[in-house]
Amino acid sequence: MKELSLNILDIAMNSVKAGAAHLGIELDETVSPLLTIIIRDDGCGMSEEFVRRLSDPFCTTRTTRKVGLGVPFYLLAAEQTGGGVTIESTPEPDPNHGTTVTAVFHKDHIDFTPLGDIISTITTLIHGYPDIALEFSHRFPTHEVVLSTEEIKAMLGDIPINTLEILNWIRDFLEEQYDHQS
Repeated sequence: MKELSLNILDIAMNSVKAGAAHLGIELDETVSPLLTIIIRDDGCGMSEEFVRRLSDPFCTTRTTRKVGLGVPFYLLAAEQTGGGVTIESTPEPDPNHGTTVTAVFHKDHIDFTPLGDIISTITTLIHGYPDIALEFSHRFPTHEVVLSTEEIKAMLGDIPINTLEILNWIRDFLEEQYDHQS
């Protein structure tokens, strides 16, 4: 993929398909020159065997096609910068079921894939999956961008979070926080 934000969207979509009610997306750029991306969910989880097979493009749960390239491409994007990806998962029926995908990228490497439009990724997730509790953070050495859909929903009352006006407000809210970072 041309942007890491699209990889994040792909992995988040996998979390949704796994039945996650809570999704956490953390980006950390506090240690130069690294970008660490952690995506956590409370979905159904995966067996150790399935996690081991995730780097294989022919390992997929999809029924529409026999190839799953999201994780292999994400792994490649991290490894080609000298970083890597770890996946930890606990399957149901364990009460602590869920998956954590942690990727580390070296931003100073010539093969580093740009982050891209993370704001659109977050608003797309909220638009498509308004019932998921999404916690987003992006930490920099001097600033942090944060968003909690549960806090926003508490303020909104009966107004759906995925209405156009609210999505535009969320976009503006994130853009303002990113503007303060520079």
